[in-house]
This record gives sequence, structure tokens and C-alpha cells, in this order.
Amino acid sequence: MVLEGMPELAYIFDNQGKMLMWNKNIESILGYSAAELLGKDISDFIAPEYREKTLAAMEAIFREKKEQTVEYELITKSGKRIPYIGSGSLTIVDNEEYFVGMAISTDKLKKTERLLKEQIIETEQLKNELYAENIYLREEYIEQHDFDEIIGKSQLLKDALFQVQQVAPTDSIVLLKGETGTDKERFAMAIHQKSKRNNHAFIKVNCHSANVNHELFGYEKGAFVGAIQKKLGRIEVAHKGTLYLEEIEVLPKSDQIQLLQFIEEGYFERIGSAKKRKVNVRIIASTQNNIEDLMHKGHFLKELFYRINAYPISIAPLRNRPEDIPLIAKHYAQVFNKKLGKNIKRISLKTMKELQAYSWPGNVLELQNIIERAVIVSHGSLLQVEPFLKDHSANKNRHFLPLSEYEKNYLIEVLENTNWRISGPKGAAHILKIHPETLRSRLRKLKITRP
Repeated sequence: MVLEGMPELAYIFDNQGKMLMWNKNIESILGYSAAELLGKDISDFIAPEYREKTLAAMEAIFREKKEQTVEYELITKSGKRIPYIGSGSLTIVDNEEYFVGMAISTDKLKKTERLLKEQIIETEQLKNELYAENIYLREEYIEQHDFDEIIGKSQLLKDALFQVQQVAPTDSIVLLKGETGTDKERFAMAIHQKSKRNNHAFIKVNCHSANVNHELFGYEKGAFVGAIQKKLGRIEVAHKGTLYLEEIEVLPKSDQIQLLQFIEEGYFERIGSAKKRKVNVRIIASTQNNIEDLMHKGHFLKELFYRINAYPISIAPLRNRPEDIPLIAKHYAQVFNKKLGKNIKRISLKTMKELQAYSWPGNVLELQNIIERAVIVSHGSLLQVEPFLKDHSANKNRHFLPLSEYEKNYLIEVLENTNWRISGPKGAAHILKIHPETLRSRLRKLKITRP
């Protein structure tokens, strides 16, 4: 029966207002049996104060042959009043006109409208979030690098990459420690790409930002002067992905407190809102300073430090891993050779030794910049780097020792500081962030023995 497929209340009556057919909902809602309903006048179910208006609408349907809609209250057999919105139109069968009506309770309609509005709001919010994520990814675009593009063969680098392999599949917070230019961001990206979150966003926040609070937590429209529209925080945009906090040691104390609360509870609040929002992000932080010293001086929250220091990875400076320099130099020479349309094919042994002898205070980033400049000015197939090294070196008139001597002197200094203890929390291996056996191997190779 067609009426059974119609929403809530559906019925047919003749031009005298007598009930002829109806769906089961009529019986269950009004509380009458089929026998009681048959031939009943439709106006008997309408509350007295609504009868005149409702009957006038029905008459108009027969008279004008047009659909009409009207609000009224139905009275059930038990006397309960239920508000409805009904609509009706004419149908002709065997030259006879019949009224076909449908009705839905206003309570149900309002609930449906409310749910629809909520869905519209949620859809709009999702659209805004997707738009915001797209904007963030364009504003903070980070070049995608394969794990293999962290260039080098030194044991120090291998140790760091081994730690990356260990921690990447987990959701543990990682703290990357290293001087400026040591490629901490690339390490963070490598962890993200090797994690189960690699199909979601990698969002970077530079904690040096003037408005890091706004960037990190977002704000509501009108939260402060100039907040002309809502802005999602990068914590929110990084949902299900990775949030990379660069130079976390400079994060203001008030933001440290909010970040600690988020890490502990998984909730945060936008500026100007009391609503707690739950998101699921993996945090990777980096620091180029001794964050422990800042903690002891009261500039960094102890609780936050112990949270982010769950899995620290130290990235050694370039001067401590000279065997990586030729590989990195060749890599960037090839990159810029292709990018700039040059014909560089070789780097002289003399140039490579000078690259290895230089201290590289700017680490990999400085080496990258030097190689780019060298590719720009070089003519022919040989890379000309020497002029730039002379410009950058503060020790150009100094008599240089062999690299092994620098390493030997440095290791002896560290060992003397630890009273020649190699392993343990106060040992030289711990200070150097290498395995004790790796240190013992270097000592044998450099013929370093305890006095």
C-alpha cells in the first residue's frame, strides 16, 4: 500500500471529510483501532481552536485545486495534544475527488531541522578545516624527502638514524637535539614518513613566531582586537598527523603551560573559547640549545621537559662527522647542477679536503649554501669552492692540523672530564651520544690510552 511508505501520518478522506484510508502510524499515534477510524470525520481529531483554520484550508484545496499547508494540533484517544504540520492535495479516482493528506509533528520537524543545521555546521567546519589545512600546507610547505636523503655514512649519523627507525612506528614524543643547520627538520619529517601517520598532515610551528600562541592554539572570531574571523590552531590542523615544534626552548612560559596541559589531557582551548577540543597528534620537538640548563634556570617547565624528553635523539654537528662532508657536497652539487642547468662533473681532492677541514658553524645548511653559490659561479666542469671557504673561515691564517688530531684532542678532553670513564650516565660515551663500544673502537684507532 502506497500510504505505508509515506512519512509519519498519511490519510485519504472524501469531500465530506470522512476517513477512508490511512497508514498504520495513524492508529499507533492516535490510539484508535481501524474500526474506530473508518468513516470518522477528520475534524474530530483536530483541537477545537485549530478546526476553523484547518477546515478552511481543506475547503480551499477542493475549491482551488491547489496544495495547502497548515499547522494544527491533533488530539489522541487518551486526550494528548500533538502539534503537527500537515499538507494536502487532491486526487481523482473514477471522477471522484479525494483528499490525500500527510502530516509530521512539529517537534519531530524541529528536531530534524536542528540535526540538519548541525550537519550543515559540521560540514562547513570540515570545509574550513580542510581549507585551513591546505593553506597551512602551502604556507609551511616542507619538501618531501625520502629517508635515504639524509646523507652520510658516519657512525654518529647511523646511530641517529637507528634511533629514528626505532621510534618512528610508535606515537612517542621525540626531542631532536642539535645545532642550527643540522637538518633537524628533515629528521622530523623522516620520523613522520616512517610512522603510521604518514597519510596525514605534517605541520610545523616555529616557536620563535611573534604570535606563536595564535598559531598553535587558534582563536575565535572577536577573541581580541583584529580577530575578524575564526582561525584554527595548528594543533587542530595536525589532527591524526604530526606536529613539529621547532626551537621549543623559546616557547613562552604561558604557552608551555597550555602545551603541557594538552600533552597530558589531549584537550586544548582556542583563544576566546571555553570549549575543550580533543585532537590526536604526535609531537616532535627540536632544540638547538641546552634545554636542561634552561630548565634548571627556571626558563623551561620541568614537567614539560620530562614529557618531551621521552625519546631524545642527538644529531651531531658536521665538524664531528667529516666523513659525511664529501657525500653531502656531491649530493648538493648534483642538485644545484641540475636546477641551475650547469655542467659540473667533479670536485677536486684539494677542495674536498678543505671542505672537511672547515669547522662549519652553520652545519649542513651552511654547506648547502656554499655549494649552491659555488655552482652558480663555476664555469666548466670543475666546482670552484675555495673563494667561499676563505670568506667564511675565521681561521684562514691558522695552521691546520690533520682532522684525526682534532678528534684525538677532543676525545682526550672529554675523557679527562669524566675521569676516563667510558660508559654509564656520567661516562664519555653518554656525553658524546654514541655507543660505548663505538667510542672504544675510536680510541683504539686513534691510539688513545689512559695515562
